Amino acid sequence: MLSGFSDRIRSCLLATGFTLAASLGAASSSAALTIEPVTSPGGITAWLVEDDTVPVVVMKFAFEGAGAVQDPEDKPGVANLLSTLLDEGAGPYDSEAFQTELQDRSVRLSFDSSRDSFYGDLEMLADDPGQGIELLRLALTEPHFDAEPIERMRAQIISGIRRDQRDPSAVASDVWSRTAYPDHPYGRPSEGTEESVAAIEKSDLEAFKTAGFARDNLHVVVVGAIDAETLKPLLDDAFGDLPETADLKPVADVMPVTGQTVTETMDVPQTAVRFGGPGLARSDPEFIPAFVMNHILGGGTFSSRLFEEIREKRGLAYSVYTYLAPLDHTAIFGGGTATRADRVDETVRIIREEIARMAEEGPTEEELSEAKAYLTGAYPLRFDSSNGIASQLLSIQMEDLGMNYVDERNGLIEAVTIEDVRQAAERVLGGDAPTIVTVGPSGA
Repeated sequence: MLSGFSDRIRSCLLATGFTLAASLGAASSSAALTIEPVTSPGGITAWLVEDDTVPVVVMKFAFEGAGAVQDPEDKPGVANLLSTLLDEGAGPYDSEAFQTELQDRSVRLSFDSSRDSFYGDLEMLADDPGQGIELLRLALTEPHFDAEPIERMRAQIISGIRRDQRDPSAVASDVWSRTAYPDHPYGRPSEGTEESVAAIEKSDLEAFKTAGFARDNLHVVVVGAIDAETLKPLLDDAFGDLPETADLKPVADVMPVTGQTVTETMDVPQTAVRFGGPGLARSDPEFIPAFVMNHILGGGTFSSRLFEEIREKRGLAYSVYTYLAPLDHTAIFGGGTATRADRVDETVRIIREEIARMAEEGPTEEELSEAKAYLTGAYPLRFDSSNGIASQLLSIQMEDLGMNYVDERNGLIEAVTIEDVRQAAERVLGGDAPTIVTVGPSGA
């Protein structure tokens, strides 16, 4: 039973918005963080950032490698469907009762899957975190997968797939992945297809969970009003019943196919464009210079070369972007935009020209200086809430960058020279032509 004090806190948090309240007590910048490594009696490790300002605890965790790449080849979408069902009935509670327990205990629990990994997010009041931990334990170890919630979630996902089939941007992204990775799990849609989602059975969900959720591929970050001694046994309560080792299928490393041009026709007002080729692994020594280069070329929303050339000078598109995506088994330099059908050839030509110019010349000293100022100055904003801190630290764990990366990251960017960026630009952009996909009334 919660105390009257806790009831008042709960009322306040619910009135103002749980996440907003959680953010108020968070460290204001990355420089203020004290990260404490914690190991439970059962051997489960976590990173803890203790902050007693607001009585809320945020836990984020991930099962590395247990993403959509582990879906059965003929049934893409299992990980995605599973992520919608773990809080739809577990232990003694059916779907409705489990949701009622979450609400009555002021607990937020959600799951998500990516191409590579499976994620969980738990938010709870600090005065009795054991209640939230118990619901998490049930969700991970005793989910029901009852027929009614399976069919309800299946219908929602299929509805989303049908909606995406009318969205040229979504179609272009799927076509690009299918073209770049024709014989690899990265080429399959993570959310599945209408046919594959319709064919997923309860046994598929159970098999995926059993193989993918284990203690040896688990990463955990906790932020909030909890100390290490309180947290340690709770880690065992939450995750101690999981298998010691995951049973993941091997996934081959792969390079994206380059130099392809694919055009699909769709009766929509604008043409969506996606392009991409090989990027750099996160562990590559040139990743940081390439990261700076990408910001200058197309990563800076309103300041990049592509934004200047495509939107500001010619008004061809509302937005244009590039990105670096270092996945577990591949690395991508990619980007996209959407433009009028009669201007798509011009837009693609400019993108190609700007990629080639960056590969040959690199940035100017002024561009590099401005990029460094933005990237280092904006970094603390990623830590402006408990959720933000936990998300950042979990990413750092997953990318194996080390606990000190928070303090070292801006120094690494400041140390980048113009020659570093030019070398990275030539390496990333100077190779084979990217694969380009257009979807709309006409193509490139």
